[in-house]
Amino acid sequence: MARTLLIFFFLTLSVALQAQQTTDTPRPGEGISTFLERNGRPSRTYYREFLRLNEKKLKGKHELKLGVKYILPPLREKGNASARESEAQCLEEPLFGKKLKEVQVKGNSLKGACFYIVSGHGGPDPGAIGRVGRHELHEDEYAYDVALRLARNLMEQGAAVRIIIQDKKDGIRDDRYLKNSKRETCMGDAIPLNQVARLQQRCDKINELYAKDRKTYKYCRSVFLHVDSRGKGEQIDVFFYHAPGSKSGERMARGMKNLFQQKYDKHQPARGFEGTVSARKLYVLLHSTPPALYVELGNIQNTADQRRFVLSDNRQALANWMRDGLIKDFKK
Repeated sequence: MARTLLIFFFLTLSVALQAQQTTDTPRPGEGISTFLERNGRPSRTYYREFLRLNEKKLKGKHELKLGVKYILPPLREKGNASARESEAQCLEEPLFGKKLKEVQVKGNSLKGACFYIVSGHGGPDPGAIGRVGRHELHEDEYAYDVALRLARNLMEQGAAVRIIIQDKKDGIRDDRYLKNSKRETCMGDAIPLNQVARLQQRCDKINELYAKDRKTYKYCRSVFLHVDSRGKGEQIDVFFYHAPGSKSGERMARGMKNLFQQKYDKHQPARGFEGTVSARKLYVLLHSTPPALYVELGNIQNTADQRRFVLSDNRQALANWMRDGLIKDFKK
C-alpha cells in the first residue's frame, strides 16, 4: 500500500511539473534568440537555460526544428527596473561568428521595426566575380559580409532581424580576400541554380515571415544587397533601387541616398557623390511584399571600387551608414 502511494505521489508530482512548463513552437525562419525574444525571454541567461532544457530536441547545438515544442525557461522576477533592463540587453546570433555572436543591445532607435536582410546570389551562384592579382572577389561573399554587419547593427538598436541568406560557417570576417564557398542556404533550404527559382525562393521566405511579422511590428522592410559588375574603368558610387509605385520604397531609397551624400561630403569633400535613386522592375522588388530597398554597393571590376569591399573597415562603414539611413526612415 505504501509503495502504491509513493508511486502515485511521484506520478502526480511529474504531471504537476509538466503542467508548469511553458512551451512554444518556433515559426519559420526563427533562430533561438528571435524565438526567445518573441516569448519575452531575450537575455543571454535565458539562452543558456534554453539550451540546457532542450539539448536533445535541437538540430546540432543551436538550431531549432519546425514543428517541435520547446520548453521555455521560467520567467524570473527581478528586484528593480535597472536589473530587468540590463538582463534584456544581450542577444545571441551564431551566424555572426564565435567572436561576435553575442549582440549587446545599445539602444531602442529601431524598437518595433523588423528587417529582412538579403545578400545577393549565394549557394551555386557566386554572382559577379572581380579579380585582384591572383585573388577572385565573389559578389555573394562580400554582399553577405556587409549584410551580416548591417543585421548586427540593426539588432544593436532593438530591431528584429531576419537574415534570409545564411552561411553557418563564415560569420563576420575581417579578411581582405574572402574565401569562396557554396554553403549558403535560404534559411536552411538549398539554393536552386535556376535564377527564377532562386529569386522566388527568397521572395517566398520573406512573404511567409512578413505575413506573421506584420501583426507584431509596425514597420517591416526588406533590404537587398548586391555588387554590380561593369567595365574595369568605370568607377561608380553606391546606388539605390525601389519598386515602381512604392512610395515607402522610394522614400527609403531617397533618404539613404541623401545620407550617403552627407557622409561623402563629410569624409571625402573633394570627391563628391554621384549615387542615384531609380525605380526598377527587378524580380525581388516585384515579388516580395514588404517595402524594399535594393542596394548596389559598387563595381566589383573597378580597382577604386574594390577598396570599398576588400577593406573590412569600409564594409563596416557601409553597414553603419545604411543603419543610420534606416533609423531615419523608421523615425519618419
